[in-house]
Amino acid sequence: MKAQVLAVERYGERGPHLLLIHGFAANTSTWRHWIPELERDHRVLAVDLKGHGNASAPLDRDYGPADHAESVVELVASIGAEQLILVGHSMGGGIALLSALRLMDSHPGLLKAMVLVSGAAYPQPLPPFVSWARRRWLSRALFRWLPKRLLVRKILESIVVDPNTVSAEQVEAYAAPMRDPRRRHAILETARQIVPPDLEMLNLRFPGISLPVLALWGRQDNVVPLATGERLERELPSVRLVVLESCGHIPPEEKPRESLEAVLGFLRSVAGSAPSGS
Repeated sequence: MKAQVLAVERYGERGPHLLLIHGFAANTSTWRHWIPELERDHRVLAVDLKGHGNASAPLDRDYGPADHAESVVELVASIGAEQLILVGHSMGGGIALLSALRLMDSHPGLLKAMVLVSGAAYPQPLPPFVSWARRRWLSRALFRWLPKRLLVRKILESIVVDPNTVSAEQVEAYAAPMRDPRRRHAILETARQIVPPDLEMLNLRFPGISLPVLALWGRQDNVVPLATGERLERELPSVRLVVLESCGHIPPEEKPRESLEAVLGFLRSVAGSAPSGS
């Protein structure tokens, strides 16, 4: 089962299940500022996707968005949730959308809402760090010769508004898995397949996602542009777009308090429209 390739951290003992999906080359550390408050009223599952963080990293090529979404759906099926909210950042937002489409077919009524944080959704130019990861010779050379902390710091500083917000703790959390050759393989395979081959067909299905969606964006996001959030707001029936000022691609880490407040407000509105007793 693909769900077995995920590493899952569990928090909280009551409320709807809240499943957190990180972005490309990231891990559960993305959510470290949010989890203490989210777990008060939710059963939180923070996942490391296959090949990322503490998850297993098989030396195969099953690292496309559909593969990651399949593992998420299998995990959801295994936990016996009555109500589920998906939260995805960046690539994880795209995986959340794919998972939502599958869950609507296989488990109608289970998915209550979604939070897309700078979520990949539509065709767009790839950011430089993904583009070079897709070039086998260049990516292998960079991974082999550059110090991992230096590489990660340069990437993080390039996608936030204020480079001074990038901490040594944050850099190490992202750099540590890259020291493992199997995880380097996983990250590069994920990069090469990061655009679903059927993306245009999937986009046609997005308007069928009628559940409440929070689209949370940094105005200065140079990885997944704000235009993506604006298009989601136009094309999906029930999207609330919240834009954070002076914020780039990583709202949970750049603006932890402001981004969390937006999410908590959305979750309260969703809970207020739902029957209790989950």
